[in-house]
Amino acid sequence: MKRLRFELTLGAFLSLLFAAFWLWQTPGIVRGKLSAAEIDADLAAIERNLSAPEALKQQVIGDLRAWAERDDGKPVFMLNLMRYYAKLQSLPGLGDFHGSPAESNAYYEEHVIPIGLADGDYPIYGGDTEGKNLFGHDQGADNWSRILVMRYPSRRHFLRLLGNPACGPLLPYKLAALELALVPTTAELVLPDLRVAFGAALLAIFLATGWVRAVRVTGQ
Repeated sequence: MKRLRFELTLGAFLSLLFAAFWLWQTPGIVRGKLSAAEIDADLAAIERNLSAPEALKQQVIGDLRAWAERDDGKPVFMLNLMRYYAKLQSLPGLGDFHGSPAESNAYYEEHVIPIGLADGDYPIYGGDTEGKNLFGHDQGADNWSRILVMRYPSRRHFLRLLGNPACGPLLPYKLAALELALVPTTAELVLPDLRVAFGAALLAIFLATGWVRAVRVTGQ
């Protein structure tokens, strides 16, 4: 009987842990959409953080505002299409860094991704490209150097990352390294690596079978 109580208690605890993790990764269920006050505060923080020519900065802030005002409270996936410059551009904040554009962006990702992970943001996929576009060769849609897809629990999280004071000093390392297409997308279909999913399913079957057998033995 004691073993059964332990199993039930453990099951309840794990269920609560799963629910808490689910809410952490889908906070819009509770917090809802961005408010006008939140948008204003977040954009003010981003404007202070963003080290870029004034014209570009105002364009980015305007685009972010329009996007934030369409918030639906749902998670968002951000497609990063990167094309390295031939050489590192000169931007305030780079200090004495003299690496290549690829090294500069790698420095940015190495330090910014952990900041996002602490807030629930994480990369879905990232990697360098291999060759040209295989379907046409339009210059504007070709010669990408690197692709990264990030998942944010909400638009609130993305704005919070850009406005994070720890992120501000790192932004020049990305902006000086590459041309960037930053495209937010909805999540109509998201699949994990099928090898991992299949292994997790088999493990769940194994553990569930052991739990059921243990309950039956205890009940006899």
